[in-house]
Amino acid sequence: MINILPVLVLVANMQVVQPIIITTADIEIDFTPRTANQMASFYEARGFPKEMLSVLKKQCFITVGILNTSNTKIWLDLSSWTFSSEGKIIKREHRDYWKKRWQDMSIPLNKQSTFRWTLIPEKLDYLPDEHEGGNIVLPFTSKYISVKATFATGEKKQGKPITISSDKLFCAEDAK
Repeated sequence: MINILPVLVLVANMQVVQPIIITTADIEIDFTPRTANQMASFYEARGFPKEMLSVLKKQCFITVGILNTSNTKIWLDLSSWTFSSEGKIIKREHRDYWKKRWQDMSIPLNKQSTFRWTLIPEKLDYLPDEHEGGNIVLPFTSKYISVKATFATGEKKQGKPITISSDKLFCAEDAK
């Protein structure tokens, strides 16, 4: 007889977090909070060292998907995004910060590269109907997070900017 108890325990501990979706006439963005265990499992399966996993488990991961639904180019520039909680700015570290942190910890280059690959690009142009995304890493907070993001539009960024905002983001927590 097969013992399915471990599988049932695993399924019971899995949390389904619904994405926060923002839709305008020109863009659709979905924000999906990920738990520390979800992200640690993902990275552990790729052989990340324990000291790297320890750092990552203390962060807030939100997977972002962006779809250009307009008929013109849209420009992502994360430097034009602001995050806050209860009126206080939350600093999102640039991918260069993570690169230096991993180098200072002597993390193998292939693991550094894999981590960078999972992050949303700092800057990117989206053609009409193009979809791209990745993870945003923020310091963990148990409070709601507000985001305000502005996107340039047009071939040379000369079009009317698109601004989206939400105060419904959050850091997902593992079931206790």
